[in-house]
Amino acid sequence: MAIRSLGVDERLLKAVTELGFTEPTEIQSKAIPLLLNGDRDFIGLAQTGTGKTAAFGLPMIQSVDVTNNETQALVLCPTRELCLQITNELTQYAKYVNGLNVVAVYGGANINEQIKKLRRGAHIVVGTPGRLLDHISRRTVLLNNITRVVLDEADQMLDMGFHEDIDSILATTPATKKTWLFSATMQGKIEKIARKYMTNPVEVTVGSRNSGARNIEHQYCVVKRADTHLVIKRFIDFYPGMFGIVFCRTRKDTQELSAKLAKDGYNADALHGDLSQEQRDVVMNKFRNRQIQVLIATDVAARGIDVDDITHVMHCDLPDDVENYTHRSGRTARAGKSGVSIIISSPGAVSRIRYVERQIGQSIAQVQVPVGPAICQKQLAHFSSSLASSVPSDSIVKPYLDAVSKILINLSREELIERMLSITCSKMLQKYAQAPDINVESRGGSSRDFSDRRSNDRDDYRDSGDRGGRSNDRRSSGGDRGGRSNDRYSRDASDRRTSDYSSGNQRPSSGGASSANRLFINVGKIDGLDKGSFIKFVCGTSSVDSAAVGHIVMQNTRSFFSVEDSKSASMIVDKLKDASFKGRRVRVELTEDRPERSDRY
Repeated sequence: MAIRSLGVDERLLKAVTELGFTEPTEIQSKAIPLLLNGDRDFIGLAQTGTGKTAAFGLPMIQSVDVTNNETQALVLCPTRELCLQITNELTQYAKYVNGLNVVAVYGGANINEQIKKLRRGAHIVVGTPGRLLDHISRRTVLLNNITRVVLDEADQMLDMGFHEDIDSILATTPATKKTWLFSATMQGKIEKIARKYMTNPVEVTVGSRNSGARNIEHQYCVVKRADTHLVIKRFIDFYPGMFGIVFCRTRKDTQELSAKLAKDGYNADALHGDLSQEQRDVVMNKFRNRQIQVLIATDVAARGIDVDDITHVMHCDLPDDVENYTHRSGRTARAGKSGVSIIISSPGAVSRIRYVERQIGQSIAQVQVPVGPAICQKQLAHFSSSLASSVPSDSIVKPYLDAVSKILINLSREELIERMLSITCSKMLQKYAQAPDINVESRGGSSRDFSDRRSNDRDDYRDSGDRGGRSNDRRSSGGDRGGRSNDRYSRDASDRRTSDYSSGNQRPSSGGASSANRLFINVGKIDGLDKGSFIKFVCGTSSVDSAAVGHIVMQNTRSFFSVEDSKSASMIVDKLKDASFKGRRVRVELTEDRPERSDRY
């Protein structure tokens, strides 16, 4: 099927043809004809890398009346990276639609520059919720004539605590608008969005609901937590052609890991919420240009990364939501290519892997971290293949061949190879000559049901065990909870809510033997709170920086959370003692109790 057969007009066809698009992807072929008709709300479920932006972007652009300077279409997305990516793609598709303007509005950028672009006219606005609300309050964005709204990665926006923001934004749009929702998964959160914001939507699913891409090979290895950076180095060395992303839970972890790798001579850099937009752009440009072999990133910092030919994704920790694992893994195997997703697991976390396995409907096979001899053999084979396939320039080399041949004439073939390898590969061979096997035996393997995870959670919470002393680092990270906290609540004069921060749904950080203050509060899931809105309530009421709040365990009627310093803990107790939530008095106190389980999955 050709794109022309979908009903896209000639201007758009010319643009996408120049971009190299000739055959539509499955989601495009199913969605575009329906969306061009424009008379139904729509849910599109498809994996990342399958062309979802074009699936909603082409019909959206074609629906715009360029003679009308009012904003007619809106795309809401969770992060500035994704916002910029979508804006760039829509601008490319609209290359030959004269007069059509697409404007991005997102936190972390100069709001005055955005206002100038908006005043010149914005037929389509692509925005993150926090910054878009700022523009709405300033009346620099008017949505009263919107005909199309796209919610892209809406589940992630809810995880970030943007539920009220989405409500506020959509309340300013006409009831007659059509809402299009695109996602890689169809979890309960998406179904709630559909019920709340959509009317009788038509649903198109590519592949199975909630399943990952079938061309991703899912693997896991079991090691001590303290050996994580060694594991990553071994996999990089074992796959010399690797071009990948390593996901960490916290900003501190990304910084430390990238620094260790760089110190050891690897081309690695970090992407996290503490970076300015200019710094992020520099890192991403280096990654796209292959100047960085391995990008170390937090979850949401990596949302929207659209880089071709990523071969591997590695997970230093399992994320708290299966959807996040699907999104992470989907950075590889894009556009029909294959890729590998490797979970680096501690012994007690294997049962969680089995749960993820069941949710995505794909096998996650245990693999061994490569041992020294295997890495050396793989590296030597790679070097030899590169040597054999290289084509020297005669004009440069030939004048020197006679002189070199006279020097090497007395060396045998074996001696020549030995000396060549000694010069070029000795450092790597020496590094792995006595390298130990760092694989460990897993607890809670495939024969154990995920219901056993409760006891594992208690063990993880109470005992640092095999975490190799890393717990103190994790506890001291403060605002480094996956990049979420500081970005979530830090505000400059122009941006009340920055829209880029990573998931704060933490695993216990080695547990109960923590020096942090543990607090109890009598609100929980039954009050309609998720972790994002929980932090917003606690920190907003107490005026405590969200960076001080650590691990959160939410139960139905109560929650436990840790606070790094005693001063912040005392402020929370003092400020919330007279507070109420939904008409009910709040009770908060310091406690030594430990929750029976967390809600990590």
